[in-house]
Amino acid sequence: MLGALALAGGCSGGAPAALPANGPPAALSGGIADSAMLALPAKAFPYPQVGGCRMFPADNPWNTDISKYPLDPHSAQYMAEMNPAGSIHLHPDFGSDLSYGIPYNVVDLARSAYVPIKFVDYPAESNPGPYPIPAAPHIEAGSDRHMLIVNSKTCVLYETWLTEHTAKGWTAGNGAVWPLDTNKLRPEGWTSADAAGLPILAGLVRYDEVTAGAVNHAIRFTLDRTAHGHIHPATHDAGNSDATYAPPMGLRLRLKASFDLAPYHGEALVILTAMKRYGLILADNGSNFFFTGATDGRWNDDSLNTIKDVPASAFEVVHTGSIIKD
Repeated sequence: MLGALALAGGCSGGAPAALPANGPPAALSGGIADSAMLALPAKAFPYPQVGGCRMFPADNPWNTDISKYPLDPHSAQYMAEMNPAGSIHLHPDFGSDLSYGIPYNVVDLARSAYVPIKFVDYPAESNPGPYPIPAAPHIEAGSDRHMLIVNSKTCVLYETWLTEHTAKGWTAGNGAVWPLDTNKLRPEGWTSADAAGLPILAGLVRYDEVTAGAVNHAIRFTLDRTAHGHIHPATHDAGNSDATYAPPMGLRLRLKASFDLAPYHGEALVILTAMKRYGLILADNGSNFFFTGATDGRWNDDSLNTIKDVPASAFEVVHTGSIIKD
């Protein structure tokens, strides 16, 4: 059974306290990190959920409160590289137009109902099928054609890129499977449906959580030029810049505590508040400072458009780990 694009949520959970100055511990051996990566004391903030499934443990990097994390020692240099002319502003890459944003599907399917899918671009870095694809799944409009599916029966997330259905069946550029009860990362060097090797759904702004009053996770964003390297929880990079301070995939930004939120209301205020607490995570190459939300016709475009007044210079880079080269 296919669920709605936006689902009601909210459970008790946690958001970690500040990291020590040297950031989180390195990934575990074999290129996989687990909950030891950010296993920090929790505060009583709700954590995100979709289809009755918690979107990763409370101490997952996506769900981590970074409002007190130390600045990266090269924050100013990174920001100068990302915003060289000082003229870039935030841009919500979603709205009430259903051709914008990335939709997601919630299903309740037994394994016997899964269907085969062939991966044609990165088969060696994909989790093989079958996948729980419903009869008429919602797939992102445009060239990327992401398909995101949560099976509420198993609380597992499935994500694909360049998804197509023909008379011969389903194909995609690649596919990633994410059990939602663990902090394990992709194998080191592996991509996912996102260039950074990250789960997309974890970083989408969803209508249900905004209208409930809080976005309790980091938000996915893109930049046009990125480094040949990544920071966990990212496991992959798509570098196209050799600049010394080109931003690596997985770089974590935070809206400055001093940025005045008084002019903002409604959906914009909820989203910007989350950017102060949970920040942004660089997840893909794309338009500068575009951040992603779920496709939903109920978005208030007037409110979202006020976010376009927020300058990139209102952000700073926080330290969450060391850069890893593919």
